[in-house]
Amino acid sequence: MSTIQRIQTGPRMSKVVIHAGVVYLSGQTASGGEFASGNITEQTQAVLAKIENLLAEAGSDKTRILSTTIYLKTMEDFAAMNVAWESWINPEHTPARATVQALMASPDLRVEMSVVAACD
Repeated sequence: MSTIQRIQTGPRMSKVVIHAGVVYLSGQTASGGEFASGNITEQTQAVLAKIENLLAEAGSDKTRILSTTIYLKTMEDFAAMNVAWESWINPEHTPARATVQALMASPDLRVEMSVVAACD
């Protein structure tokens, strides 16, 4: 039986779960920081920085992302979010990806991302 490792675990969820060489990140938002009320570019950059830090903590990195689901408050932010995404992601290691419009947990949030990545 493989071990399940949980990182930054709270009463509701873990920010990271690792099992069988796969890292699962909970949905990451710009909430809790100065970017929570920022525009889509600022929020996307804040989310990507959180993802990068959590992947590093889990022993992975953005070149090992397998799949990303992106939730946008409005599809009007799609182009600007993609500019920030494309400047962050390695073009030789782009993951499978889906982007959908969704209601956010807070009215200030414009983007949330959930990531699955490989790890050692």
